[in-house]
Amino acid sequence: MKQHILVVEDNQPSRELLCDWLETKGFAAVPAENLGQAFAVTRNQPLHAVLLDVQLGPEDGLSFAAWLRREPNLKNIPIIAVTAHALVTDHERVIHAGCNAWVPKPIDFELLRERLQQWLTVASIFSKHSP
Repeated sequence: MKQHILVVEDNQPSRELLCDWLETKGFAAVPAENLGQAFAVTRNQPLHAVLLDVQLGPEDGLSFAAWLRREPNLKNIPIIAVTAHALVTDHERVIHAGCNAWVPKPIDFELLRERLQQWLTVASIFSKHSP
């Protein structure tokens, strides 16, 4: 069974690039171009992880991360922020909002692969030990 990865990215070429890359790595990519689509997808389909753009036009992607962390059935889904904001204070803000990790833009796909595998493994172990 393929793991479903939600890609929340407002920039179409970036969203398509991430989705295509995920598909070549054996994942099922689930695209969302805004928070409305991200909320709808999350409510209608099981997800294994989220790649989340921090700045979605006028929307703050981190509000989606904070919402996921408040939802009992969704709070353990790994969230990896993908952002052009790469300062230490940006990193702290991303982690404080509920993201597990972050990858700066332009995307280093080897780093993204490492972070995704790391957090999918952690989530898998955690779900096996949860009641």
